[in-house]
Order: sequence, then structure tokens, then C-alpha cells
Amino acid sequence: MHDDFQDIRDGIRALCAQFPDEYHRKIDAERGYPEAFVEALTREGWMAALIPEEYGGSGLGLTEASVIMEEINRQGGNSGACHGQMYNMNTLVRHGSEEQKRRILPKLASGELRLQSMGVTEPTTGTDTTQLKTTAVRKGDRYVVNGQKVWISRVQHSDLMILLARTTPLSEVSKKSDGLSIFLVDVKEAMAKGMEVKPIANMVNHETNELFFDDLEIPADNLIGEEGKGFKYILTGLNAERTLIAAECIGDGYWFTDRVTKYVSERHVFGRPIGQNQGVQFPIAEAFIEVEAANLMRWKACRLYDEGKPCGAEANMAKYLAAKASWEAANACLQFHGGFGFACEYDVERKFRETRLYQVAPISTNLILSYVAEHVLGLPRSF
Repeated sequence: MHDDFQDIRDGIRALCAQFPDEYHRKIDAERGYPEAFVEALTREGWMAALIPEEYGGSGLGLTEASVIMEEINRQGGNSGACHGQMYNMNTLVRHGSEEQKRRILPKLASGELRLQSMGVTEPTTGTDTTQLKTTAVRKGDRYVVNGQKVWISRVQHSDLMILLARTTPLSEVSKKSDGLSIFLVDVKEAMAKGMEVKPIANMVNHETNELFFDDLEIPADNLIGEEGKGFKYILTGLNAERTLIAAECIGDGYWFTDRVTKYVSERHVFGRPIGQNQGVQFPIAEAFIEVEAANLMRWKACRLYDEGKPCGAEANMAKYLAAKASWEAANACLQFHGGFGFACEYDVERKFRETRLYQVAPISTNLILSYVAEHVLGLPRSF
């Protein structure tokens, strides 16, 4: 399967060659955003991969999108700066009205607009999405939004955001996943009319924020799909997100194993390369084996998603395996670089920080395990 998408890999590698390690290192040091890199990806059409051709995109599947994300990370970049558009777009493509798609998708394809952000997580509810407190109340031809969100990434580098809010109170729905709705929010307009954005400084230079909504008015036309069905719609995006993150972790895993293999082959101590020692070889080999195995689950999740089949278990398992494998590879890479692994100029510490995030986000390891226990193995629900 590795060679099925060589044209995509070659294209991304050529683009990434224009943005070497020094570029990403400088952005990280400045706590900046890789604007030029994201613009180049957009200009060459990579950010429009999932947009159907009739709306100006490439009409590719999640499989191809995952290859794009994998290669960015494998070449030393960080897809976290731009992956939001890939999985957010699917919610719009699959559930948006014809009018919404015609109005927005061509502008996303051309780069005139960015849809990089998704507002779901809240400070008091976290992954317990059905309990979220942000409300959207219908008033005539508008919805009025009040509430708070946290860990909302790329808001300041996005024109549009997908927002999940409760439109029917929890006490009035028969199923707690009912009564949630999805809206498209014009970010700049919202910031002038009732949405406050507070940046959160963090370990991995992810542009992420806390949002506060105070009587923010959204046109009723910006509702995606049917009112009250938002939880089901958002799962489309979340399964895509988990699968794409798995691909990014696989890219990281290969980056770490490539770097450390080269380093331990060249680093001589006690008259021989340190890579000759089994104590060095085995952790690297083990990490590589796990990356390869995770990759197989990633392809399976992508295939099911693109065929429109249920893929919740596979998306979760791919993310779990890939995040675990990349973290093991990161540890081996840092360990065997010794002190040099901590030096910024080697880029290991930067990538080490970046890949650590995926043990926690976009869904933590324990929640994946509880999902598989309940939904795959049929064990009693634990929460």
C-alpha cells in the first residue's frame, strides 16, 4: 500500500523541501504560525483534497488526505497547523446544504477562506460532549449563542469555525445525544459581535484558545443539516480527525526511526557505532515494528470511511496504535541522541513535544480503551 500514492508523496516532499527544518524550528521558537507553509499547501491544492471536484477541489478520499498529513510530518513539519480544514470540511461536505456547499467550498478550495477550527470541547465537560453547556436559542432568523469553549485550535488563522451547541435543553430530549446542533461561524464577524478569544500558551506551539460567547448572533442559514442532529454529524468529523491524526503519528514515527537509525549508525563511542549494540537496536526495531502495524489499521479505517461504512472502532484503534508507536519511537530517538536530542538544532525535542500531544488529544488513550471495551467487546459501560 505504501507505493499506491507515490505521486502525492512526491508532491508533498517537493513542497516540504522548500520549508526545511530551520523554518519549522524558527516558527516553534517564535511561538508563531507557519503561514507561508500553509499558504503553499493551499496554493498547490493539497488543502482542497477532500472537496468534491464540482466545488473546485480534488475530490479525493480520506485515504489520500491521510497520505498528505503523514508526509508533512514525515518530512519534519507539523500537520497540526492545518489538519483542521481536512476533517472539518467533511462535516460540511457530508451534511451541508447545496447552497452552503456552493457558497463556501469553492472559496475553501481557492484559499479565499479557511475552515481550520472546530468548537466542541468545553472547560467543564471535556469529552463528555452531550453535557456541553453552550446554548444556541432560536430567535426569528437568528440563533443567539451563550457559553464557553476551550482548546479550540487555529481560530486566529481561520475564517470559519464549526460550532456545536445545545439547541434543546438536556431535560427536554429523550436521548442525551439529541438536541445538539452544528453551526458555521464567521470568525471575524463573531469576534466583533460577542465572541471573545483568549489564547492559551502551551507546550507544543499549537495555536489554541479559550472562547467566550456572550449573546453572539448567528444567521439561521448557518445551521448545518437538521436542528438537533449535530452530535451524529460531528462524529463524521471526529472519525476523520482520529484517522488523520493516526496518519500524522505514523509520519512522526517514521521521522523518528529514520533520524535515530542514521544517527546511531554514524555516532561512534568505544571504537564502534552505537547502533551495533543490541541495547540500542532493539528499542528502535520495536518502535519501527509498531509503526508498521499501526499503519495497517490506518489504511483499514481510511478504507471504511471512504466506503461510507461504520468506522468508529477502527478510527479509534488506528489513533491509539499510531500515537503509542510514535511516542515509543520518539523516546528511542531522544534517548539515543543523548544530550544532542535536547538541543533544538537537532529538531528531536520539537518533534518529541509535538507527538506527545496525541496521547491526550483529540481523544485520550483511556477513552479509546473504554470505547473498545463497550462497543466492540460488549462489556458494561464504565461511565
